[in-house]
Amino acid sequence: MIRVAVLGAKGRMGSEACAAVRGAPDMELVAEIGSTDPLDGIAAADVVVDLTRPDVVLDNLAHVLGAGKHAVVGVSGFSPERLEAVRRLIPDGVGVLIAPNFGIGAVLTMHFAQLAAPFFESVEVVEAHHEKKVDAPSGTAARTATLVAQARAKAGLGAVPDATTSDPDGARGAVVDGIHVHAIRMLGVVAQQDVIFGDAGETLTISHNSANRASFMPGVLLSIRNVGQRPGLTFGLEPLLNL
Repeated sequence: MIRVAVLGAKGRMGSEACAAVRGAPDMELVAEIGSTDPLDGIAAADVVVDLTRPDVVLDNLAHVLGAGKHAVVGVSGFSPERLEAVRRLIPDGVGVLIAPNFGIGAVLTMHFAQLAAPFFESVEVVEAHHEKKVDAPSGTAARTATLVAQARAKAGLGAVPDATTSDPDGARGAVVDGIHVHAIRMLGVVAQQDVIFGDAGETLTISHNSANRASFMPGVLLSIRNVGQRPGLTFGLEPLLNL
């Protein structure tokens, strides 16, 4: 049995994760810890799942990794600098998996976008999330833009064509590695992303929609089962899916 502690257990995603762990035949939920609760409960865990917030996750990881526990992280906002900070915290033999998105469909969307990127001159990312999401753009959208930019660079493509010379109110959205990313925050939405490609006479849209948080749980459980066999830092579910 894999003994699991969940940080952020009182939130929407955290409570769903607790239910998923309870229902897994090879796991035992040993601690449900709120975002502001003491972390003492992780002592009995093999794997700690952090579903808290960007402003507390690094402090949490310092505590978790200092205790020698494996960690699965579903928190946005991991820049290259923050990822490097995590790498410095990881003891020998301990695994950390940070997932921009636990949805299998979302991971496949990113993979398909990489495949399409070399064949289109234009590309933009549009993401929509619930009104309580604290960061924009989402980690998934930023990761998608980076992967698309890398695929374009490898194919020898230049900058995306865009003649905009005036954008005082940011109508063109954020720019991640040269790719425009637009964020919507709205009641009635859980998580949705469209990657829109364009070329002369055609467009291609790769779309993924999560109707509820249960859609993320297969990825959470997959991460818990695998993180102990992957010492060091793993970013994204792609290696677990052989992508």
